[in-house]
Amino acid sequence: MTRPNRHRYAARLNAFKLAPGLPDRPGIADMIAAAGQVGGLNAADLNYPDHFEGLSPTDLSAMLADAGMVLNGLAMRYYTNPGYRLGAFTNPDAAVRQAAIDETRRGIDALQAMGGSLMTLWMGQDGFDYAFQGNYARLWDDTIAALREVADHAPDVDIAIEYKPNEPRAFALMPDIGHTLLAVREADRPNIGVTLDFAHLLYADEMPAHSAHLVSRHARLMGVHLNDGYGKRDDGLMVGTVHAIATVELFVEIARMGYDGAIYFDTFPDHGGLNPIEEARTNLALTERLREVAEGLADDPELAAAIARQDAATSQRIVGRALYGADA
Repeated sequence: MTRPNRHRYAARLNAFKLAPGLPDRPGIADMIAAAGQVGGLNAADLNYPDHFEGLSPTDLSAMLADAGMVLNGLAMRYYTNPGYRLGAFTNPDAAVRQAAIDETRRGIDALQAMGGSLMTLWMGQDGFDYAFQGNYARLWDDTIAALREVADHAPDVDIAIEYKPNEPRAFALMPDIGHTLLAVREADRPNIGVTLDFAHLLYADEMPAHSAHLVSRHARLMGVHLNDGYGKRDDGLMVGTVHAIATVELFVEIARMGYDGAIYFDTFPDHGGLNPIEEARTNLALTERLREVAEGLADDPELAAAIARQDAATSQRIVGRALYGADA
C-alpha cells in the first residue's frame, strides 16, 4: 500500500490562537506563523471570509509561503454572520439565500486566486430546531439548488460537503453519510463530493471506514479531517487517542480508495488549554505511527482471511499485535 499524500499534513489554524508568544488577540498572520513552527505541517486550510478580513489572496499566499506551507483549500464559515442564524442555503428569505450563494462564489474566486481547488462546506446553520418549524421539502430543495449554483460557478473547483449531526442547529439537514450521499446524487455535479471528519462520524454513530467505503461507491472523497472523541459531541481530541483501531481501519480504507488529498488535523487544543504546537506535533507522531500499522495490515493475508470469515476474535488479535506488540 502506498501513501501518495504521506507528506501532506494540514491543521486547523484557529487552534494556534493560544500558541506561546502570540498577542492576546492574534491575527491570521500570527496563527500561520505558529503553525509553521510545528515542523511537518506543510499545508493549511483558510476560513472564508473570516481569515480574509483586510487581507488579499496574495497577502495570505505570501504568509503561507513564509511559514513553509501551501494552501490545501478554503472552508466557508457562514455561522459567524448573524444574518445566517436561521440558515444560509435554507433561509426562508430568498435574498439571504442568494447572499449566501454569492458569498460562497466570492470564496471560490479567492480560492482560485490563491491557486487552490478545494472548497469545503460545513452547513451547520442549515437545519431546524423544532417540529413544524420548516417545510422539509423546501429546505432540501433550496439546499440542492444552492449546491448546484455553487458547483457551476467554477466546475474545476471541488466542492466538499462536510456533514455533522447537529450544532449549532438541533438537527442538521445533512447529519450523516446517507443524507449527504443522497444530496450529492441529487445535486448531480461531478465536482461535488464529501469530506469526512472522524469525530463527526463518531458523533453520527458511524464506523469511519464504513462511511469512507460508501463514499467510494457513490461519490468522491475530497477531504479527511482527523481527530478523535467519545461520540457524544465534536470533541476534537488528538488523533488515535480514543479510537486507535478504528483510525487504522480508516487509513487502510482510504488508501485502498486511492485518496491522495491532505490529512487535516481538526483538533481543539485551545478548548483545553494545550500548547497547540506540541499538540500538533503529537498528532503528526501518532498519525505517522498509525499509518505505518495500516500499511502493514493492508495486505496481510491472515487478516484478510479473518475478515472474510467475519472472525473478529482473530482479526482483533492480528491488529493488536501490530499496534501493541508481538504478545498482544
